[in-house]
Amino acid sequence: MKFNKPKWVILLAFTVSLTFNQEVYSQSKAALSETFVELPDPTDDVKSDWSKVPAGLQTSFVTIDRRFAKSLSPDIDKQNRVKIEGWKGEKLSAQILLWSGSDISDVQVKVSDLVSKNKAKIASSATDARFVRYVMTDEFGPGCGHRKPEDFAASLSPDMLDNLKSFDIPSKTSRPVWLSVKIPSDAQSGLYTGTVTVIAKGQQPQQLALDLEVIDQTLPPSSEWSYHLDQWQHPSAVARVEGVEMWSDAHFEALKPVMQMLADAGQKVITTTLNKDPWNVQTYDPYADMITWTKNRDGSWTYDYAVFDRWVQFMMDLGVNDMINCYSIIPWNNEIHYTDASKNELVNVVTKPGTAIFEELWTPFLKDFVKHLKSKGWLEKTNIAMDEREREQMDAAFALLNKVAPEIGISYADNQKTYQRFPDSEDISISVGHPFSKDDIIDRKNRGLNSTFYICCSDGFPNQFTFSEPAESTYLGWYALATGFDGMLRWAYNSWVENPLQDSRFRTWPAGDTYIVYPKGRSSIRYERMLEGIQDFEKAQIVLKALKDKNDQKSLDAFQSAIHKMEANQRFDGWNEELNNAKTLMNKISKTL
Repeated sequence: MKFNKPKWVILLAFTVSLTFNQEVYSQSKAALSETFVELPDPTDDVKSDWSKVPAGLQTSFVTIDRRFAKSLSPDIDKQNRVKIEGWKGEKLSAQILLWSGSDISDVQVKVSDLVSKNKAKIASSATDARFVRYVMTDEFGPGCGHRKPEDFAASLSPDMLDNLKSFDIPSKTSRPVWLSVKIPSDAQSGLYTGTVTVIAKGQQPQQLALDLEVIDQTLPPSSEWSYHLDQWQHPSAVARVEGVEMWSDAHFEALKPVMQMLADAGQKVITTTLNKDPWNVQTYDPYADMITWTKNRDGSWTYDYAVFDRWVQFMMDLGVNDMINCYSIIPWNNEIHYTDASKNELVNVVTKPGTAIFEELWTPFLKDFVKHLKSKGWLEKTNIAMDEREREQMDAAFALLNKVAPEIGISYADNQKTYQRFPDSEDISISVGHPFSKDDIIDRKNRGLNSTFYICCSDGFPNQFTFSEPAESTYLGWYALATGFDGMLRWAYNSWVENPLQDSRFRTWPAGDTYIVYPKGRSSIRYERMLEGIQDFEKAQIVLKALKDKNDQKSLDAFQSAIHKMEANQRFDGWNEELNNAKTLMNKISKTL
């Protein structure tokens, strides 16, 4: 066979691959420091008039549906008490805003035990108060496509939930604090009350009242949730940010807190790669090889699955064990690479579906891969995955898979109605902006096939950019509920940009499109609100079944009507209010079941 690559290109590719897979990644101090400095506010908010703000630290509960600007003097009615409600086993959120016209140092926020009238107690260890950090964001603009920072309006967006126990608030700035309450599954139902105390150096302690109503219903643990969450993991980004060697013990240790959060949200899918970076380095960090291919001197093939096996087992041990999706038999540039043992060189070759070389190189691998998966007991949960490929390429890939590895499943992100040509595909995800047949989705569900929607750079609403409205992340769960999808796919869970703690912008997509959590297992408003929507999806399934079992048609009609309003994939007036109304109605009905 002939390859149209000069020897120096092959050698360069080999050098780059070795460097990528073996080096200890460099890391800016900002991404690891617990006390990193946020970027300066680029907006005119810095000119805001703070003269009417009373002296000292100001505190108030505020809605979780709004992001509060850092430099803008808040125009809100102070609220020193808030009530939240939820089921046993559910995680709830509230938000406090702190602000001051003068420098305030060593601010700490502490939550007491929550106690009911009959002296039942939810310990303070079930709560958390985290300072929200501001990250640079931009705007939707045209959505996908190369972008220069200067071409889009920049601003600071509160998003990351930091692990700091105290914080200094500079003069003429605001600082949100995110409160989380994880209701124990064995908690007694009833109304609980506690206090949130805000203390700071030189300031009188301030107390806010937190009321929690525990509804006498139980949300199952995330391991039992039906919502199909598929957020693509990116191990290489963790290695670079943490400054550890790729696939080392230190790397897997650094992966734990990040990936545990994903498992805790009910993630169903392990993202793996079959060869080189399947997306042709569209992210800041290339995807490192998980399976290495070697063409032996006698023309036979050897495949090293050591990294693949360790990564898959690692994720399974965390609780992610429903599917293994393997990208991709159709990489974005159709390129794969392997080591030629006779020349001791890394060979890069284009293998376009439908060509002879495509079948020649992929056939032995697929047959060997199936054998390996069988030996591990993973075949039944493994899919060969593809992402937004053209019709002709998909057809050729399907033909080869059906010919040489019919035992293995198929998964793909679909924006061309591929699922209608291949109706038996095990796992499909349809772009939220593309038309689909609801009858087809229902039919697939009835046949035990998985169907989700996905969001990406082209979708202005609903989405999870760092400038998106917080409730959009919750809306995603309700959108799946309203449309009949089994869940959602998001192309990147932690494809971190160069300095993810400070600047969420990227060269190609709206800010925040590449990640929703931060280094060292730091959460975000987007993650917490997404989790809220997934919990709502699970609660709704329980409520709907209970209403049908009770034959309570009136309540069933009212609830289904509220759900139906979240079927829109375009922003509409009052969407956030309709979402909150549906949530309130669901909790109200659940109290009667």
